[in-house]
Amino acid sequence: MSGFDRGTRFFTLLLILLLPAAASAASPVNQLVNHPSPYLALHGSDPVAWQEWNADTVARAKRENKLLFVSVGYFACHWCHVMQRESYKNPEIAGLLNRDYIPVKVDREINSGLDAALQRFSAQLSGVSGWPLNAFVTPEGYPVFVVLYAPPDDFRKQLDHLARRWVADRAGIRDMARQAAPPPAGRPASEPLSAERSARAWQRFVDGMWQEADPLHGGFGQVSKFPMAPQLHALLERLAQQPDARLGEFLRLTFDQMAARGLRDHVGGGFFRYTTDPGWESPHFEKMLYDNAHLAVLYLHAATVLRQPRYREIARSTLDFMRDELPDPGGGFYASTSAVDDAGREGASYLWEPDELKRRLSPAAYAAARRVWQLDAARSFDSGYLPMEYRTPTADERSLLADALRTLRPLRLARSLPKDIKVNAGLNGLALSAFSQAIRLDPAYRQRADRLQHFLLARLAREGRLIKGVARGQVLPHAELEDYAYVVQGLLDHADATGNAQSRARARQIAQTAWQLFWSDKGWKREASPLLATMQPEPVLADGALYSPSDVLILASLRLQDRAIQRMARTAAGWRLPAMEQDAYGYPTRVRVLTQSLPGQAGALP
Repeated sequence: MSGFDRGTRFFTLLLILLLPAAASAASPVNQLVNHPSPYLALHGSDPVAWQEWNADTVARAKRENKLLFVSVGYFACHWCHVMQRESYKNPEIAGLLNRDYIPVKVDREINSGLDAALQRFSAQLSGVSGWPLNAFVTPEGYPVFVVLYAPPDDFRKQLDHLARRWVADRAGIRDMARQAAPPPAGRPASEPLSAERSARAWQRFVDGMWQEADPLHGGFGQVSKFPMAPQLHALLERLAQQPDARLGEFLRLTFDQMAARGLRDHVGGGFFRYTTDPGWESPHFEKMLYDNAHLAVLYLHAATVLRQPRYREIARSTLDFMRDELPDPGGGFYASTSAVDDAGREGASYLWEPDELKRRLSPAAYAAARRVWQLDAARSFDSGYLPMEYRTPTADERSLLADALRTLRPLRLARSLPKDIKVNAGLNGLALSAFSQAIRLDPAYRQRADRLQHFLLARLAREGRLIKGVARGQVLPHAELEDYAYVVQGLLDHADATGNAQSRARARQIAQTAWQLFWSDKGWKREASPLLATMQPEPVLADGALYSPSDVLILASLRLQDRAIQRMARTAAGWRLPAMEQDAYGYPTRVRVLTQSLPGQAGALP
């Protein structure tokens, strides 16, 4: 964070963990029993007295003068479940949390703004972030320290030591946390929108991209591999505008590898969250609605830009996964499927033993699978082999494997696969974009897009405002900027694809509310009323696994026939961002904004 001397304060915080302890008052009871969020409900039986993140909980921390222990995770997170089993079910660790802290459990898909702020604090404190993220926060709302996954013995020691230091030096820790916080937000500086500014931003982005690109396997990075949808979207847009043989070859490699190797579920369709290796072979097996909505759209675009018609079938199988495995009976889509099955085995729903494959498939299909899927190689997973193209199939083998996959699909669908049945407004806005844009691929998707549009407007939109979502018949309140941005974009994509006037009118209404709630002359807020003291307005929100919500709203607003909204969009687009000048790779949607905000570009589609 701005002003955070990581070297000095990080080692000071480590010294905190070595000083003596004291006890404090008893904690309240666990508030998560039967919570509508499936992730939070999983923790309802923990001996930890979990509280929800809200103003009452923060007020309690102030009254009792305790640190908040804010633990952030999500339903499909493998290591979140491991830490629950090892630590949060442990009576001794639960006793420490209940005695010395106000323990708070957070579903990151409900409080995405809080999660983003704590992830950034973690990255700046120690250089790493991720889930489960366990943050120690002062009663005034300032983060102090973060623990990611830790074995139970290490975690117990950290809890005990920090509690001791809090009793010994509350004032010192409070002062340190305030000093680590960013300064109060001022009014962002502006810079005129121009073709020259846009060209500079594109060049910085492309230069940064090549520093991250993996020319051997495609994608970005040399350790694990994530889809990086915002970056890929911007690069496809760049290539469509400025042909570049090297970039085209790299993008084809990336889209080919993501589709052929272990990131994709070849049997059931759809994509896993990421792989733990650079060669796209060993996935963590959770599937997220947002990844699949992003990738369905990207493969549709890539089919045209890269002249690869077969990518349309990848898009189709991804949309069909969403339609078949994530549907809520009311018309929306669930948030995710778990990485583990009902027995707690990671990836078991997707893995196959060679003996079963031999029984189920014809001899010719099994022979093709044995060679292409490398069923004779050492296994990478305890529960079996994951179908993927280790070797490129011949034409005959591809036909045989298509038959094999049709045989295996109903068997795979019959296996247990826990789901996060939360129906989130923003994520369903992304799904609406995907199904709306897919109507040009297959008019049959029109019915699914229309049903989703009706669900969003009837269940999640109320007089120009959104709720966060619904689950188990209960409302999840407090929609955030990302919900508004993605729903507005989805409604506009639906209007463009179908000519639906209601979608365009309601998009305009919801966009007006979003600008009122989340934007000011100091920048963007992710939440309308943040409780974390370090959540200051920002001139631009960076891209992450999801597209920057501030820039998505700007791009959508430029498509609206509303001069006041377009004027605000161009004002926000003109704000200068020094961080982007240092790392344009992290702001691909802002690079697109700088182009589409130019005169004559308003209304350009991604």
